[in-house]
Amino acid sequence: MTMPLTTTRISPDWPCQVKTPGSYDWERSAVRWLRELVPARYAGYPAFIRHPVLLARHAELQVQQEIRVARTALQTARADLPRHGMPESVIEHTIKLYAAEVLQLQHIARSVRAVTRALVESGAGR
Repeated sequence: MTMPLTTTRISPDWPCQVKTPGSYDWERSAVRWLRELVPARYAGYPAFIRHPVLLARHAELQVQQEIRVARTALQTARADLPRHGMPESVIEHTIKLYAAEVLQLQHIARSVRAVTRALVESGAGR
């Protein structure tokens, strides 16, 4: 299904892997991108294949859970990692890694929300 290009604004968070809403095959590109965000067993469920908005919803939940995990890992790294014998340099690197991951996941979450809005507006949820 296509929609007029004027219906949906493309946000700065729009994923580059997804075509512009209203363009040829954009919904298929959105589904392909969303499927990469969920565990493989979910991506093949018939309900998610037939209803891209359900897939988008699950992708948003998945990313939110990953944000919680990364935040917990970040918050506990300094206390937990020394008990595992990690040297200070590794701990500092790990903290930076988790902080960067939280930011990246927050960006992905905004991208999922943008794609979800576009799918809903296009009628892909029906």
